[in-house]
Amino acid sequence: MTRGSKVAIWPLLPCWALAALAYVTKAILSGSTPLILDSDDAMRLNEVHDFLGGQGWFDLVQHRLNTPFGAELHWSRLIDLPEALLLAMLRPFAGAMADTVAAYVWPLALLLPLLWLSAKLALRLGRREALWAGLLLPTLSLITLGEFIPGRFDHHSAQILLALALLYCTIAALDRPRFALGAGLTAAVALAIGIEGLPIVAAAAIAFALMWVAEPRHAVAMRDFGLSFGLAMALGLAQGVMPSRWSELRLDAISIVYVAAALLCGLAFLLLSMISNRTAPIRLAVALLAGIIVGGLLLVLDPALLQGPYAALDPWLVANWLSRVAESQTWLQSFRDDPIYPLGVTVPVLVALALSIWNAVRHKAERGAWLISAAFLIVGLAIMLIQIRAARIVTPLAVPACAALIAAVWRRLVARPGLRPALAMVAAGIGSTGLAVGLIVALVPLPPLPGNAAPGARQACLQPSAFTALAGLPPERIMAPVDLGSHLLLFTPHAVVGAPYHRNQQGLLDTFHFFNGPIDAARGILEARGIGLVVICPAMPEIRGMVEHGPDSFISLYAANALPAWLVDQSLPGSPLRIYAVLPR
Repeated sequence: MTRGSKVAIWPLLPCWALAALAYVTKAILSGSTPLILDSDDAMRLNEVHDFLGGQGWFDLVQHRLNTPFGAELHWSRLIDLPEALLLAMLRPFAGAMADTVAAYVWPLALLLPLLWLSAKLALRLGRREALWAGLLLPTLSLITLGEFIPGRFDHHSAQILLALALLYCTIAALDRPRFALGAGLTAAVALAIGIEGLPIVAAAAIAFALMWVAEPRHAVAMRDFGLSFGLAMALGLAQGVMPSRWSELRLDAISIVYVAAALLCGLAFLLLSMISNRTAPIRLAVALLAGIIVGGLLLVLDPALLQGPYAALDPWLVANWLSRVAESQTWLQSFRDDPIYPLGVTVPVLVALALSIWNAVRHKAERGAWLISAAFLIVGLAIMLIQIRAARIVTPLAVPACAALIAAVWRRLVARPGLRPALAMVAAGIGSTGLAVGLIVALVPLPPLPGNAAPGARQACLQPSAFTALAGLPPERIMAPVDLGSHLLLFTPHAVVGAPYHRNQQGLLDTFHFFNGPIDAARGILEARGIGLVVICPAMPEIRGMVEHGPDSFISLYAANALPAWLVDQSLPGSPLRIYAVLPR
C-alpha cells in the first residue's frame, strides 16, 4: 500500500484492550455468563466437543440430532480446529470453566486483527488522520457488538475478518501484485468456511477483472488471483469432503460446483491476461463474454444454482420457518419488524458507498482503491437487501471509507474552525457509526411487537443451570422447541429431534407438526422416534404456536392447562423449563 499506510498503528493494542474490557464488563454485568445464548454458538461448541471426543474430521453428522437418525450439518471443520485447540489448551488449567474462558478468549482474539485491518485500510483511504477512526469505528458497530462479544463461537466473526482481509489484499494488489495471491487464498478460505462469503468473493473477482480492463498492467494480479483462488478451492474441497463425496452437487457448502466455478475463473483470468495488448473496449467485451461462458457452464453443471442454497428445502419449511427467521428476511421485512438494526447496519454502508463513488470521480490518483471499495459495497448492499444476514459481512467493509470521511471533515475543521464544519463532523460521526444510528432510532417511540416475551425470560432457559436436572438423567430422546435443541445437546447427554438447521428437514418438520398439529398425530411422532421426554421453555416464541395451530394441538392444550394424561409433568419448582415424561400406550 502507499499513502499513509506506513504510519505506525501503535494505538492498536490500547484500543483493543479498552474495547475488550468494555465487552467483558458488559457481559459480566448483564448476568448472562457463561454467555452461550445463541443456537449457532451452542451447536458450534457442541460440535467442537464431539471433535475433541474423537468424531472424525469428515464426519459432520450430529448423531444426537434428528434422533434416532442423526443429521449432517453444512459447517466446516476449519473453524472447529482452532476452537478445539483453544479448548484443549484451556482444559488442563480451567477444568470445568474451560468453555466459559474460551467464550471470552475466542471472539476477543479475533477482534484484534479486525481492528488492525480496519486501521490499515483507513490509512490507505484516508491518510494518517483516519487512523483513530479506523480503530474506533469497528468497536461501535452493531455488527462488532453482535459478533465479537464474549460468547460468540460461531464462524461469522471469522467470515467478517476474511472479508476485510480480502478487501485489503485486493486494494493492495493495485500497487503490489503479489497481494493478489493472498486475495485468492483468502477468498477460498472464506468459501470453505461458509458460502455466505460468496457475494464478497464475487466482488473481488469482478474488481480484479475491471482492474485489468482499466489498465493492462494489472494482468499479472488478475491472473494470480484467479489461479490461486482456483487451486486453493480445490484444496478446500479436499480438506473438507471425503474423496467418495467429491462429485456431490451441494450449494450450501463447499462442493464440486464451487470448485468448478473457481477453476473456470482461474482459467478465464489466465487466458484474459494473454490478450492485454488489446484496447480497453475489447478487453471489456472479452471479459464479459468470459463471464457469460463461465456462468453458462456452471448452469449446465448444476441448474439449481439459480435457485440458491435452499433449493432442496421443503416448501412448507420455507414458508413457515425459513421466511420467519430474522436473518433470512429481506431488508424491508426486517425494517418492518424493528427498524433499529437494519438502519444501524445500512446507513454506514450508504455513507461509505457515496464517499467511495465521490472520491473515485474526484481523485484520479486513488481511483482504483475507491472503485474497489465501491464494488465490494455495491455487491454486499445488493445481497443485504435480499437477505439482511449479509449485513454481517458488508457493514464492516464500510468502516475504512467512513474513517476516511471523518478524517477529511476533521482536516477541514482544523483548517477552518466554525459551526458548519463542527456540525459536519457530528453528522459524519453519526452516519459512520451504526451504534449511534441505532440509538437515535431507538429513541423514536414504536408500538411493541405482538407476543414478544421478555428477553430475560427466554435467556433464563438457555443458562447451564436450567439444564442441571436434565443433565443428571440417563440419556433420553427429547422433543423440544427448535430453538432449545442446540442447548440441550450442549448441556445434557440427551438427543433431540429439532434444531434450527436446514439439513435436518425431517426433524424440523416433525418438531413443528408435533407442537402445532393434532395431539393424536403428535403422539404418533413421539412413538415413531421413541421419544421419552418433552421439554419446553414457555418464554420461547415457538410455544405460542404458528398461525394454523389447532384447538387440539400441544400448543393450545398447554395454554389451556389441559395436556393429555400421557404427558406427565416432572418439572422442578423454580426451573424455567417444563419437563413432561411420555407414558407408553
